[in-house]
Amino acid sequence: MSSNRKTAATVGVLYIIGTVAGILSLVFTGSILSDSNYLIKVSENQNQIVTGSLLVLTMGFSLAMMSVVLYPILKRHNEALALGVVLFRGALEAVMYIAVVICWLLLLTVSQEYVKAGTPDVSHFQTLGALLLKATDQMDSILRIVFSLGALMIYYLFHQSKLLPRWISVWGLIGGVLYLASGLSAMFGVGLDILMAPLALQEMVMAIWLIVKGFNSSAVNATT
Repeated sequence: MSSNRKTAATVGVLYIIGTVAGILSLVFTGSILSDSNYLIKVSENQNQIVTGSLLVLTMGFSLAMMSVVLYPILKRHNEALALGVVLFRGALEAVMYIAVVICWLLLLTVSQEYVKAGTPDVSHFQTLGALLLKATDQMDSILRIVFSLGALMIYYLFHQSKLLPRWISVWGLIGGVLYLASGLSAMFGVGLDILMAPLALQEMVMAIWLIVKGFNSSAVNATT
C-alpha cells in the first residue's frame, strides 16, 4: 500500500473513531445531563459521566490527529488553508472538547457535594450546576462554528484538488454551511440541530470512501 493510500485509510479510520466516540458519549451522558434532577443524577451515575468524558476526549483527539495526518496531502494544494485545517479541526476543536470535559467533571464534583449537603432546595450548588451546564451549551455553539469552518476548508481543498469525487466535496461544502448555520442559530437560542445531519452523514460516507478507495491517484501524482 502506498504512502498516500495509507494516509487516506488512516484519515477515514480517524473520522469513524471520532464520530462513533461522539455518539457514544451522548448515549452515556445525554439522558443524565438533560434530566431535571441532573444534580442528583450526575452523582448517581458517576461512571457514565466519566466514561462519556473519556469518549469526548477520544473524539477530540481523533479528529485533531485527522487534521495532522491530512496536512501533508493538503499543503501541496494550498499550504495556508492546510494550516487552517490543522488550526480549526485540530487545535481549536481539541481545546473546546477538553473544556467541555472539564465542565462535566466539575459538574460531577458539584453534584457529589450537593448530595452530601442533603440536596437543599435552594443553594449555591444549583447555581454552579446551572452555570456549568450553560457553559457547555455555549461551548457547543462555538464548537459547531469552529468545526464547520474547518470542514469548509477541507472540502474546498478537496473540491479544488479533485482528491475526492466532486459529489463528495460538494456535499461536504453544503453540509458545512448548514452546520455553520446550526451553530450560529444556537448562539441565539434557536435549536436547528437537524442542520448538522447532512455533514454528519457525509463524513461517514467520505470516511468509508477513503478507506476503500483512497485519494484520486492522478490528483495526488499531479502535485508530487
